[in-house]
Amino acid sequence: MRNDPSFIELRARERARKLLDEGSYRELLDPFDGIVSPWLVAQDIVPQADDGMVVAKGTLNGKPTVVIAIEGAFQGGSMGEVSGAKMAAALELAAEDNRNGIATQAVLCLETGGVRLQEANLGLAAIADIHAAIVDLRRYTPVIAIIAGTVGCFGGMSIAAALCSYLIVTREARLGLNGPQVIEQEAGIEEYDSRDRPFIWSMTGGEIRYRSGLVDALVDDGIQAVQQAVNAGLAQGVPAQHRSDQVSHYLPRLRDFDTRRQADSEQIKQLFEEDRS
Repeated sequence: MRNDPSFIELRARERARKLLDEGSYRELLDPFDGIVSPWLVAQDIVPQADDGMVVAKGTLNGKPTVVIAIEGAFQGGSMGEVSGAKMAAALELAAEDNRNGIATQAVLCLETGGVRLQEANLGLAAIADIHAAIVDLRRYTPVIAIIAGTVGCFGGMSIAAALCSYLIVTREARLGLNGPQVIEQEAGIEEYDSRDRPFIWSMTGGEIRYRSGLVDALVDDGIQAVQQAVNAGLAQGVPAQHRSDQVSHYLPRLRDFDTRRQADSEQIKQLFEEDRS
């Protein structure tokens, strides 16, 4: 029997509850408020009462904290008008708290394939609002993001992850701009076989993303392991320079990338591997 129960196996609501101090969890716009997507029923898709987005307010180590968790089991954690508005508004309110002298922390649990195709431009606009809200909030407090599994984090929400102050992953996590099936569809199976799981994880899995310096902490799948990594990130405070501002660090590496070769994990390591000693 494992000493540290799985974080991955928790649904979004339980992930949020476990990250907050015991007894402090209070959900905003919960399923009983009945705010659902107005666009799914017309497309013969059963909506979910919280639109797959859990927003919880409470404390973490006694400090005001908002935890926003995406439910990957609903529509692949896709971002629509309602779910995106819930996340963006929560981040905006956290920033407003900080401007008013209430030091509100933020933790995001990202399990998402990106924009919800059934809601198209509405979802894209919501993701843009999320990006802007993260950049605003991270001036005052670290914005911590967790990608645990099993959905991963793709599309416009991978950009949201990259904008966060600190990013925590497990080995089971995946992080990439385009999902494997999208790449295969557009570039062909010779370029990217979406059924080749070892290859996919060697390119976009949590371990290679950590070794490439694109995430800050690689943890085992455990509730306590994730909690400790979140606490460590918050304790570091706002970074002197966010990763998304390190243009001079990344541009030369991208210029050196040989697109004539089939990309593989070794090529990625040579270009991006960080000294983690």
